Amino acid sequence: MPDIRPCAPESAITTSRKVHIVIYPGFKCMEAVGPVNVFTAANRYLAAASHPARYEVELVAPTLGPVQSESFLTLTAQRALDACIPEDTVMIAGALEIEDALRQNPQIVNWCRRNAARATRFASLCTGTFFLAEAGLLDERRATTHWSVAARLQQSYPDVRVEADAIFLREDNLYTSAGVTAAIDLALAFVEQDFGRDLALSVARDMVIYLKRPGGQSQFSAVLTGQAQVRSGIADIRTWIHANLERKLQTGDLAQRAGMSERNFSRQFTRDVGQNPSDYVMNARCERATTLLLETGLPVKTIAHRVGFSSDDQMRKVFNRKFSLTPREYRERFSTAA
Repeated sequence: MPDIRPCAPESAITTSRKVHIVIYPGFKCMEAVGPVNVFTAANRYLAAASHPARYEVELVAPTLGPVQSESFLTLTAQRALDACIPEDTVMIAGALEIEDALRQNPQIVNWCRRNAARATRFASLCTGTFFLAEAGLLDERRATTHWSVAARLQQSYPDVRVEADAIFLREDNLYTSAGVTAAIDLALAFVEQDFGRDLALSVARDMVIYLKRPGGQSQFSAVLTGQAQVRSGIADIRTWIHANLERKLQTGDLAQRAGMSERNFSRQFTRDVGQNPSDYVMNARCERATTLLLETGLPVKTIAHRVGFSSDDQMRKVFNRKFSLTPREYRERFSTAA
């Protein structure tokens, strides 16, 4: 059981926030359950602080009652779609077979078209972005979705400016997010917008997740890329790299540690991991640096030293090349969700 201490939310919000999560047969269960858990955890902290506001979460579907997800789990819709007039926040779950979901649920598309402007935040989760695109809400706007269907989204809706690498994007009151667990990232961002960073961070710690996942806006991290390979020798080196980022980490030294020639090590590492050793090390440094920028108040120079950059100037150049932002600009842009 988490240790719930009274918190003092930074926001002046004093009324409850209503959240409608739209589901339908075949929806991805995690994309509904994840946000529900975030808002439920936030409510526990708000109650402990005797705060007057809460999250009021309702599951909405084309028809009332049990709704089968893509798995064996079933959730119960508490409100029918045609009886739902959104006020604060809408989150529309995605589906594995999104084309089937679009064909079988045209009422969701029509509901989006009629009601998107009413909500303070109108969000799609994962492939739920297709509902917004089909409704014409994303024309000439940036949007993201699960990486595996980003090209399909672009092909089906050429007027949408698809950014496949983003965790979530905002265009006015419209939000689109990446795959599955990005629904949790987005829900945490909403908590941060509503009640401040301290509450959102408490919820993230409660759930043992990042408030801002490493790498900022990338769907792929160096850690996850490294985990995809299968050779134990390369896996051991990858783990060692992340534990020793403050070192120089030259390819020749890594090869020696692996007991291989530099040429053979570089070839095998690149084949297994998908990046050459130098690029992997640099991405790992950036990833650790972004976490420290967002989760600590350490000076940029200190962070550069801790993650192995030769100077804060080198880190600035790498950030400019990778993110088109300086480290300070990155911190300012992503340190709050508002």
